[in-house]
Amino acid sequence: MALSDRSRESLLPSFLYSTAGARPYTAGGGGAAFRLPAAAAPGGVGGGAPIEIQAPREKIEMYSPAFYAACTAGGIASCGLTHMAVTPLDLVKCNMQIDPAKYKSITSGFGILAKEQGVRGFFRGWVPTLLGYSAQGACKFGFYEFFKKYYSDIAGPEYAQKYKTLIYLAGSASAEVIADVALCPFEAVKVRVQTQPGFARGLGDGLPKFIKSEGALGLYKGIVPLWGRQIPYTMMKFASFETIVEQIYKHAVPVPKSECSKSFQLGISFAGGYIAGVFCAIVSHPADNLVSFLNNAKGATVGDAVKKLGLWGLFTRGLPLRIVMIGTLTGAQWGIYDAFKVMVGLPTTGGVTPAPSTSDAGLKAVSA
Repeated sequence: MALSDRSRESLLPSFLYSTAGARPYTAGGGGAAFRLPAAAAPGGVGGGAPIEIQAPREKIEMYSPAFYAACTAGGIASCGLTHMAVTPLDLVKCNMQIDPAKYKSITSGFGILAKEQGVRGFFRGWVPTLLGYSAQGACKFGFYEFFKKYYSDIAGPEYAQKYKTLIYLAGSASAEVIADVALCPFEAVKVRVQTQPGFARGLGDGLPKFIKSEGALGLYKGIVPLWGRQIPYTMMKFASFETIVEQIYKHAVPVPKSECSKSFQLGISFAGGYIAGVFCAIVSHPADNLVSFLNNAKGATVGDAVKKLGLWGLFTRGLPLRIVMIGTLTGAQWGIYDAFKVMVGLPTTGGVTPAPSTSDAGLKAVSA
C-alpha cells in the first residue's frame, strides 16, 4: 500500500531537499537529462501489481551535497542493520577462527554457544557491530559515490567510459581506506567481546577495559589486516556489482532499465549483490582470519597467526559460513541502499551505460 504524500515526506530527512525545485539530474554528470518516474509504471517488467516505493516530488540533484548526504544515509541503513542481523553467524565464525579445536563446524558451533551462553549469547557484541558498521557504511557508500565521480571527471568522458571498471576499483578502494578508520575501534572491541567470555558484556564496559589493557592505540592494532580484508572485499563488492548488474540489464532483461518497475530493479540489485558477495568472501577471507586472531590475542603478530593456522587454514577456515553470511549480507545491503535511493527520488545503482562523449562521437564520424 502506497504511503500518502504527507506521511511519506515525514519519513524523509528534510535537509535532503532544497526549498526550490532541483534541476533534473543527468547520467554521469552530463549528457541528456532524464527523470525516473515516482512510481512503477503499469505493465513494467516484474509482472503483477508492483510494490510502490514513492519518490518525493522534489528531486535531488545528482552529485549535489544533498545527493552525497542521501548516499551516506543509505549506507548507514544498509551496513549497520545487515551486520547487526547476522551477529549470530559472525559470532560462530569468529569462534571457529579463534578456537577450531572446540568449534569444529558450523552446527557444533551453534550448539556449543547455545549450551554455554543461551540464546541471548548469540547476539553478544551487537552494539559495537551496529555502531561500527553504521559508521563504516556511511563512509563506504558516501565516499564511493564521491570518488567515482571525482575520478570520472579526472579521466574525462571518453576514458571514464573506457576504463569504468578501474574507476569502480579506485573509487571503492579510496572509500574503504577512510571507512575502516571509522570501523576499526568497534571491530577490535567486538571481536574481544565475542571470543573471550567474561571479558565484557558489550561496548559500554568493553571499550574502557580494552583501552586499559592495550591503550588507545591498541584499538588500531588490527587496522592493517582490516585494510587487507576490507579493501579487496569492497573493490570486489562495488566493481563486480556494477558489472553484474550492467550485464543482467544488457543480456537478461528484454527492456531498458528505465522501463522496468522499481520493485524489479531492486530485485536485480539484491541478486547482483548476492553474487558479488560470494566473490567478496573468497578474496577477503585470509585477512578476515588474521583480524580475528590479532584482536583476540594480546601481543599476537601476523607470523603467530600463520604459524598456528597455516596457509591452508588462513584461506579455508570458516569460509563456507562466511560465503553464506557475506553473500546474504551484500545482497541485502545493495537492496536496502538502492531502496533508500529510490525512496528519496534517486535511481538505483548500476545498469546504465553513459552515452559516448560528443568529441568521441565526432572522431568516429570523421574516421568513417
